[in-house]
Amino acid sequence: MPVEMYFTDPIVALLLCVLTVVFLINVINGRKSDKYSNFPPGPRPLPLIGNLHIFNLRRPYLTLFELYREYGPIFSVQMGRKKCVVLAGYKTVKDALVNHADEFGEREKIHIFQKTDEGLGIILSHGENWKVMRRFTITALRDFGMGKSTIEDKIIEECDCLIQRFESYKGQQFDNIMIMNASVANIIVAIVFGHRFNYNDPIFLRLMSLINESLRLLAAPIVLLYNAFPFIGFLPGAHRRVMENVKEMDAFITESFVEHLEKLNANDQRSLIDTFLVRQKEEKSNPDTYFHDKNLKCVVRNLFTAGMETTSTSLRWGMLLMMKYPDIQRKVQEEIERVLGSAQARYEHRMRMPYTNAVIHEIQRFANILPMSIPHETATDVTFKGYFIPKGTAITVLLSSVLQDEAHFEKPNEFYPQHFLDSEGKFLKKEAFMPFSAGRRICAGETLARMELFIFFTSLLQKFTFRLPPGVTDVDVTPAEGFTLMPNPHMICAVARS
Repeated sequence: MPVEMYFTDPIVALLLCVLTVVFLINVINGRKSDKYSNFPPGPRPLPLIGNLHIFNLRRPYLTLFELYREYGPIFSVQMGRKKCVVLAGYKTVKDALVNHADEFGEREKIHIFQKTDEGLGIILSHGENWKVMRRFTITALRDFGMGKSTIEDKIIEECDCLIQRFESYKGQQFDNIMIMNASVANIIVAIVFGHRFNYNDPIFLRLMSLINESLRLLAAPIVLLYNAFPFIGFLPGAHRRVMENVKEMDAFITESFVEHLEKLNANDQRSLIDTFLVRQKEEKSNPDTYFHDKNLKCVVRNLFTAGMETTSTSLRWGMLLMMKYPDIQRKVQEEIERVLGSAQARYEHRMRMPYTNAVIHEIQRFANILPMSIPHETATDVTFKGYFIPKGTAITVLLSSVLQDEAHFEKPNEFYPQHFLDSEGKFLKKEAFMPFSAGRRICAGETLARMELFIFFTSLLQKFTFRLPPGVTDVDVTPAEGFTLMPNPHMICAVARS
């Protein structure tokens, strides 16, 4: 594969030169240890920098996809001196995450996330802490309505607020990123904090901007290099900004749960924070309790970020794709008129709306929001597909290779709702549809996200037709750079339907 250099940042270029010189001076012997004698194949690493020289550091998933084509569904890369195994394709990913769930169920200890989360919370946590916090979180989400009509009513109420905001633009062009973030975030905010925010609330806007900025900065080349070479942490750059953003978010969360503590009533728990604080009081005498302030901050931050980002980004991709494919938009609206008329969309209606349901699934598949998922780690030594992978090996699940698996999707690189329809036009489930990942680490909020996507998307298409702004003739569906793949900045026109 041709060598591609993406080190346009002078700091990054200088750093790599220094690292290479350091290696040459010290003449490091890169002799392999016995435990890697039957390791998955991969490109030959250079001393010290490993395979960094072949990576598109801004879009590493593209490099991994190329290597998947060359080496097959299980291969290895080396980031600095750290070895990583990449799993690709539906069969391999399912086998690892579902059939070998225990072996591949740990979370990789990525340096920047170790600094921000310290292995706590839900998404990036480890071992027993993860088990306890995930169990608590899923129970709390269900207690506060996830999967029930109570949360569905909240989604519908929030959707009405969003529609009113769209109507206020009177068909003129606008940027929908902060509005969509706010509307979707308010669903999880209602569960976690016990209230919603006004879309113009400066604190709310600040929190969302911190999340958006951090997700964008996490894709910066300096962050990837910082994770490979933590000693460069003293350098200025995106890695330091991400940590500053997390501190600012945590300060708000701390202030919020102090307010909850002052009003806490164990017999009237109104939010997930209340429920956590009650458990914290109950386990006050337990020195090994997981219900402490640091975990609470991480859990709340995890839920706020995950509950907002992927769903709002999926909906923004949906509107963008409807503008690009007006014929598909019209077919969705025809089905809405036929099944719902002017009635309010509810989650149960998806069973009678196969085309709309297929379009929503295809939006998620095509958008490919988390192309490399969130990295895993082997919890024990494992022999997998004939290769020996030692305990503690970083595992990258290339979700984009699953969502674009040619064995399951006829036109993997195109937006094609027929992927989820059979010959009679009925909705067709696909095993390779894994936008929420799979196995032990599957998204805890999947049920909520599915409900939000259907109600928001259907309600918006019922009320509006999405069109390109005047003078714009085409839609760019190239994703922006970031930890998650968002649409590039764009304007939309939401024209009210008569």
